[in-house]
Amino acid sequence: MTTDITNLPEQKWDKRLDSKHKMLDFNIKELIQYKDLILLFIKRDFTTQYKQTVLGPIWYIVQPLVTTIINTFIFGNLAQIGTDGVPYLLFYFAGTMLWTFFTNALNTAAGTFSNNQAIFSKVYFPRLATIISSLATNVIKLGIQFACLLVFWIYYLIIGQSVHPTPWALLFPLIILWLGLLGAGMGMIFSALTTKYRDLNHLLGFGLGLAMYITPVVYPLSEAPAQFSWLFYINPVSAPIEMFRIWFYGAGYVPPLMVLCSLAMTAIFVFFGLVLFSRNERTFVDVI
Repeated sequence: MTTDITNLPEQKWDKRLDSKHKMLDFNIKELIQYKDLILLFIKRDFTTQYKQTVLGPIWYIVQPLVTTIINTFIFGNLAQIGTDGVPYLLFYFAGTMLWTFFTNALNTAAGTFSNNQAIFSKVYFPRLATIISSLATNVIKLGIQFACLLVFWIYYLIIGQSVHPTPWALLFPLIILWLGLLGAGMGMIFSALTTKYRDLNHLLGFGLGLAMYITPVVYPLSEAPAQFSWLFYINPVSAPIEMFRIWFYGAGYVPPLMVLCSLAMTAIFVFFGLVLFSRNERTFVDVI
């Protein structure tokens, strides 16, 4: 018995996977369809990091607080580096909190392919879902640390310390978005490179350790030597960290050109990060 295939009803597919992609393959609609998977990734990343630990999420506060105390002793008391009149605790905690958020966003994005190679090789879903979920997890961590900072901030306001918040502080989510996109963009570029060249992971860790010292984390821009000011223009993390202190503490100054340079570099990193990430996700399983 033979079947006439010409009389078979036309099959309709819910999704079509094609090897041909555009240079910038960024499908927002598809990401929305996988929102439940993104939420599962967020839950996985958040709960597994400190699972079976004594303090749990409290580590999110303990780590920057201990770093703040050490920085206060070394840079504030021993080195006598000024903080533009901002109390040491507020100054160093804010710098540490924002720098940690940026580096976490960068590192998690950079390790996307190596950390998720098992699931990537078995099932299809938009790979950017892992980038979004890891970034959202880092935002949750930042939110916990920021709540702790607000407690100290309110305390210094009550006792009348030289802390002068501005209305711009309400735009703090823009700084989170700024640093998050910057870290994710740079991380996606590194994720494409480290798939083939694993030793770049060591370079990334070493480079971030050095980059912190050309970022106003433990000192304000006003304390930096004028002959090295160009370093802060090519370091896109400098502007948002200093702007946070201006908005919340009323201390410091960021040249408008530095802000524009940082925003331009953020846009460039995000664009090339998405291009390289999209290109690399098609072939990484054959390379890794």
